[in-house]
Amino acid sequence: MAKEVKQNSESGVKSQDKTPATLFDKVAALIEQARTKIATAVNTAEVYTKFYIGQYIVEEEQEGNKRAAYGKALLQDLSMRLTERFGEGWSYQTLRAVRQFYLTYSNMLDSVEQFSDADSANVPPATASTPHFSLSWSHYLVLMRIKDPNARSFYEIECAQQHWSIRQLQRQYNSSLYERLALSRNKDEVMRLAKEGQIMEKPSDVIKNPLTLEFLGLKPDESYTETKLENAIISKMKDFLLEMGKGFLFEARQKRFTFEEEFFYVDLVLYNRLLQCYCLIDLKIDKLTHQDLGQMQMYVNYFDRHVKQDFEKPTIGILICREKKDALVELTLPRDANIYATEYSLYLPDKQLLQAKLNEWIAEFEENG
Repeated sequence: MAKEVKQNSESGVKSQDKTPATLFDKVAALIEQARTKIATAVNTAEVYTKFYIGQYIVEEEQEGNKRAAYGKALLQDLSMRLTERFGEGWSYQTLRAVRQFYLTYSNMLDSVEQFSDADSANVPPATASTPHFSLSWSHYLVLMRIKDPNARSFYEIECAQQHWSIRQLQRQYNSSLYERLALSRNKDEVMRLAKEGQIMEKPSDVIKNPLTLEFLGLKPDESYTETKLENAIISKMKDFLLEMGKGFLFEARQKRFTFEEEFFYVDLVLYNRLLQCYCLIDLKIDKLTHQDLGQMQMYVNYFDRHVKQDFEKPTIGILICREKKDALVELTLPRDANIYATEYSLYLPDKQLLQAKLNEWIAEFEENG
C-alpha cells in the first residue's frame, strides 16, 4: 500500500512537472512569434517612412532651387531640426541616402501617390503605387548602390527568399552572383533572373561559372591537395552551400560504394530538395581530363541504379576543377548526360569584366534574334 502511494505521489509530481513545461513552451513560442512580428513591422515601417521622407525631400527640391548648393543646405537644415527633436539617426549623410533611396525605387513606379498637406504630419500609408519593401533599411543601403536595375531586382528577390543577412548579401554581390548565373544561361533565362530570382527547375540551373570559393581562405598561388580543398569546404560548409545555390543539403563526404569488389569514393554528396535529386561533386585541382568525366559518369550511373528512389529525379554530377575545356566536355559526354563541369576561383571575380561580358553576350542575342 505504501509502495502504491509512493508511485501515485511520483506520478503526480511528474504530471505537475509536465503541465508547466508544456505551458511554458506554448507561451514562449507565442512571445517569440510576437517579437518577430514586431521586429518585422518595425523594420518595414522604417523603410516606408524613409521612402516617403525621400519623396518629400525631392518634391521640396523640385519646387525650390535645383542647384546642388540649395539641396545641400536643405538637407543640412532638415538634419539639424530632426536631430533636435528626435535625437541621433538623422545626419546629413542619412538624409542623402534617404533621398537616393526614393529616387532609386520611385523609378520602378508608373506614378507616385501624392499626399495633401493635411497628411504631411503623418507617415503616408503604402498604396498600390508604392514599391513593396520586405527587407531592412540596411539591406536597401546595399541594394540601392547597384546601378543595373535587373541585377538589383535579382539580389532583392534572392535576399527576401533566402533570408540573406547583410554580410551574405554583400558577399553575393561582391562575388558577382548575378553575372555568373546569367552567363551560364540563355537570354530568356537571364530576363527571368531579374523577375523571379534563381529558379531551380532543371539540373543545369545549379551551374554557375566560375564557382567562387574565396571564403575558403586558400591562396591562389599556394600549393594544396584535393584533400586540403575538400577539408576547407567541409569547414566552411554553410558558405559552400550558399555558393552552390538554393535547396542544397549536405549528406556525406568521401561516400564509399562497392562495385565488383572495388571501392570507389565520391568526394561530396549533396541533395537538392527542390530538384529532388542527389548531386555528386568531384574536386579537381588541375585541368579536367576525359578520365575525370568518365569516372563521374560511372558515379552517376551507380547512384541512379542502386541509390536513387523511384520518386527521385536522375542524379546530377558536377566536377569542380581549376581549368576545363568546353570542347573536351562536349566530345566526351553524351548529349543527354546529367554531368556538368565548372571552374572554381579562390578570389572574387572582376565585376566590371563580367558585366562587360554579359552586356556583349546579350547584345549578340539581340542582333541575332
